[in-house]
Amino acid sequence: MPKEKTHINLVVIGHVDSGKSTTTGHLIYKLGGIDKRTIEKFEKESTDMGKGSFKYAWVLDKLKSERERGITIDITLWKFETTKYYYTVIDAPGHRDFIKNMILTFAPNPITTECKSVEMHHETVEVAYPGDNVGFNVKNVSTSDIRSGHVASDSKNDPAKAAVSFTAQVIVLNHPGTIKAGYCPVVDCHTAHISCKFEEITSRMDKRTGKSLEENPKTIKNGDAAMVVLKPMKPMVVESFTEYAPPGRFAVRDMKQTVAVGVIKSVEKKEPGSSAKVTKSAQKAAKK
Repeated sequence: MPKEKTHINLVVIGHVDSGKSTTTGHLIYKLGGIDKRTIEKFEKESTDMGKGSFKYAWVLDKLKSERERGITIDITLWKFETTKYYYTVIDAPGHRDFIKNMILTFAPNPITTECKSVEMHHETVEVAYPGDNVGFNVKNVSTSDIRSGHVASDSKNDPAKAAVSFTAQVIVLNHPGTIKAGYCPVVDCHTAHISCKFEEITSRMDKRTGKSLEENPKTIKNGDAAMVVLKPMKPMVVESFTEYAPPGRFAVRDMKQTVAVGVIKSVEKKEPGSSAKVTKSAQKAAKK
């Protein structure tokens, strides 16, 4: 895929049944991303199921369960281009049962291997740039070694490591009571979905100025901003927001809703031990 055109990522989000997939599918059709014959096929299939208005949504909703329920379960990628730009459209789910899928980036369990090839939309590319949605092939790594929430990084340039704990500034949005040390909700950060314990609430702050209002408060509640220390209950990779923004911001979820959001200020990282795996292909590449 040539790089003469600027690559733009466009994400479509919103409430369930607000028309995200329909609008996105119609846009892709109008810009030539899918042909008229395919749309006519979707129209016939959707009409046969009594969902005639879903023909554009079916451009993106491929899973049989999505079509039957009329909701988007996983994120969907699609591409089209104009005279100046390449677009990758991301249609995200709005149904709360599947919200964690909205937010997709290899390494609480350290594995070093060699990247063999990179592709974008099934086309080989020599280089992937920040913001590109790509797939890449690696050697000598089992699929059981890598899963959602793992982070890939340059082994020679600040490689990703598991977090022992991290300090973050949070704003409480929607919690029915108060939050205190020991609270253990789920933290969604990049593609990780891990329970984290509030180890310490170090200060309550003014949301606008960042000035400390109270040191070591016992609790915080809706509307409060605070500095807190969080400890992941399972291996997790996070980074400070100033160094790497995407893995530096997160949502705190409990009771099927977002109760707080935050940005990470600093991370205490775990150094990889003797169990860290280095594949043969990586060893050979290092000797070149």
